[in-house]
Amino acid sequence: MKTYLSKFLYVISAKKRTIFVLLFLFLLTSVLDALGIGLVGPFMSLATNPDLVFKSSWLNWGYVNSGLKSTSQYIALLGLGIIFVFGIKSLLYFQVQRYIFNFSLTQQGLLRLRLLHGYLTVNYTYHLSKNSASLIQNIIHETFLFCYSVTLPLLSSAANSVVVFALIILLLKTDFSATASILLMLILAFAFYNRFKDKMAYWGKEGSESDTEMIRIINHSVGGLKETRVIGCESYFESQMNIQAQRHALTGSLFQVFQNLPRIAIEALLVTFIVCFISISLVFNQNPQNLISILSIFAVASIRLIPAASQFMSAIGTLRNSSYSLNKLYFDLQELEVNKLHSIKYIDVLYKSKPEVFIEKSNKLKKLNFLNEISIKTLSYSYPNVSKNALSNLDLTIKKGESIALIGKSGAGKTTLVDVILGLLVPNHGDITVDGVSIYNENNDNLRSWQNMIGYIPQSIFLMDDTIERNIAFGVPDNQIDSQQLQKAIQTAQLEELILQLPDGMKTSVGERGVRLSGGQRQRIGIARALYHQRDILILDEATSALDNETENLISEAIRSLSRTKTLILIAHRLSTVEHCDRIYVLEHGRVVKSGSYREVVLGQTISS
Repeated sequence: MKTYLSKFLYVISAKKRTIFVLLFLFLLTSVLDALGIGLVGPFMSLATNPDLVFKSSWLNWGYVNSGLKSTSQYIALLGLGIIFVFGIKSLLYFQVQRYIFNFSLTQQGLLRLRLLHGYLTVNYTYHLSKNSASLIQNIIHETFLFCYSVTLPLLSSAANSVVVFALIILLLKTDFSATASILLMLILAFAFYNRFKDKMAYWGKEGSESDTEMIRIINHSVGGLKETRVIGCESYFESQMNIQAQRHALTGSLFQVFQNLPRIAIEALLVTFIVCFISISLVFNQNPQNLISILSIFAVASIRLIPAASQFMSAIGTLRNSSYSLNKLYFDLQELEVNKLHSIKYIDVLYKSKPEVFIEKSNKLKKLNFLNEISIKTLSYSYPNVSKNALSNLDLTIKKGESIALIGKSGAGKTTLVDVILGLLVPNHGDITVDGVSIYNENNDNLRSWQNMIGYIPQSIFLMDDTIERNIAFGVPDNQIDSQQLQKAIQTAQLEELILQLPDGMKTSVGERGVRLSGGQRQRIGIARALYHQRDILILDEATSALDNETENLISEAIRSLSRTKTLILIAHRLSTVEHCDRIYVLEHGRVVKSGSYREVVLGQTISS
């Protein structure tokens, strides 16, 4: 349990003093619980034998000073006092429960933000070995389980353990032997229930894994709907989903049924005890008045003890069941911490902030000055767990306003080099400098500033299921979108004609992954996006390969018009698209084997062949 708690405290974002406040509130409500129940027995004795008022010094003193004319009125007044104690206890209990739920759900939101921030800022290589279904599962489902199956049960078990302990102390003072018998029954019930702890952990693991698999199946089947429909493999995905759904249903139903066992067992044991206790007392001719007093305390205590004990045991079962989810979050957060590029401090403050707060952080970074050249010096890179270098001692110099092209066969290292230039991969050796200043520093502020200078246009453009306007002004809140800047980007990317044809213009939704647009239209939105953000350096990774010849010529002409105002880096297989470039680099096996003008590199190769 100690290990479980240490993992919980690592995952949770709350300050430790908040948890101590919760524990204090649990203790206070438990004391009031025990006090209220403890007063019921004496009150029942007074109600059946009013003369007991005169046998107690403090009751007699209270009666004399109350000014009441009869013991019945005085006992009724004491009853009102007990009702008041129960009322205060109930009100406090309600407030504590409200605070617990608010606390738990707030932690869920903070944890989701913490994970999303971690996944967005972690080293790019982290994502090369991860499935998006697993990340979605962690952010949505595992945080939900952390809230409802870890935090709430943990707090509930803490509260109920205090209640059970307080009630046991009260019952021990009332009748030691009877309470010892009850305690023995509860221990036996808990020992039996605890024997299935490994089963409960296994059921939780199975449930979590089946959820992840279902998300993955949905991503594959619906994400590739065209291929699924044309090939006719709907039944394949449906059968996979059916297997995982049955797996989830089986483990979930087994656990839920098993969760009812503590309540059933404890109720049966306590009823058996009360019947046996009364029978034995009658056989041995115990004083009926004392029996009524004791039974009234035990009866009222049982009303609270049965649910508290059964909830405590059920909470322990839920914690066992959710141990797999807690471990997933714990190890994922640790891995993100090891591989992080930068982190947000005071994430709980940002959780309550507007989107502008997040954007402002990036905008306040110190800017890198790019006046002369970008220098790539003896750069080498190898992917994790791969011995062979993808890039080896590579040297490049790119002047401001210059356009260069990277060409070569598949596997030559073009994409890896671009990923390094983009700052997604950190080289094992070498450096990238801008006017002599390295883009890498201790806090990675230079890297973020460097990335703020780059516009990236890949071969396959990612589009949100949103409007054309929001896809172009990617990541910018609606109230900060510059309409003039947007219109200029649309004109340059040759999108005006398309937008005029649409009934809602720029407000037209493109569908998931831009399904309502052609490949060329999606590509032009990607180009408009890079132009809207007004970056000094544009990297085009086969950016025009999806366009028809006419549109490609138009876009290429638009790109060429930017040649002296923007620094351009192009990856291309189609050599006609790099004819206008100032310098062309030929890559083989992660090295530059030839460089020069189009005439020197491309035509020279053609003549020699």
